[in-house]
Amino acid sequence: MIWKVLVFIFILVLVYLVFFRKKRISNNSTNNNKKDEIADTLIECNTCGIYITKDESILSNGKYFCSKECMNK
Repeated sequence: MIWKVLVFIFILVLVYLVFFRKKRISNNSTNNNKKDEIADTLIECNTCGIYITKDESILSNGKYFCSKECMNK
């Protein structure tokens, strides 16, 4: 009787690992890749020419700037 219970629990654990764990791992890896791509993109300031990350830049009229001073020049 106890062997049947242990085998049943073992099968439930296997089913969980096969169907549910893969979804979590794949979702986390795709989200991390998207965040890394955005953070790693460097943009050149149209006024002074320095490179800054895309999320730190200021977008105005289709051009990227490093600061408001460069944008107003």
